[in-house]
Amino acid sequence: MDSCSGSLLIRDPRAFTPATSQPANTCVETPQQNFDRVLSRESFKGLKAVLDCISSDREALREAVRGTNSYEDLLVRLGYQITVTRQIHVQDSYSRVGATGGIKAVLPYYDIPTQRSLPTLVNFDSTITTTLESALFFNQMLGALKTQLNGQN
Repeated sequence: MDSCSGSLLIRDPRAFTPATSQPANTCVETPQQNFDRVLSRESFKGLKAVLDCISSDREALREAVRGTNSYEDLLVRLGYQITVTRQIHVQDSYSRVGATGGIKAVLPYYDIPTQRSLPTLVNFDSTITTTLESALFFNQMLGALKTQLNGQN
């Protein structure tokens, strides 16, 4: 039969046979994928910013989070010491970003529901400068992250 006649020529009848023997898509999330997915949630945006700034090793981050119960201990496991100060002037901190000013990154997190400014400074000397209020806030955020990672939404 001519291919222009409007008829469909089927040479292999199996081409349209439904594949019933194929397994269903059983994609299982790895622990690392689960960690990255949960950490990427909007509710963990501030914590993710700090973690992304101090380590690019996603597996090390996951293991550090898994093995700790406090924000301060998490930072220590990642090679940083926490320095608590009474107040951080964010605008002044931006003027000190760079090797000469000692500040690697200014993370000016603002928590809208509580209307609190919770800034964090990541310094070149492997210290994190933060306020007590920020440290307590991120400690709670870490607890919530660990709860969600353990599947206890």
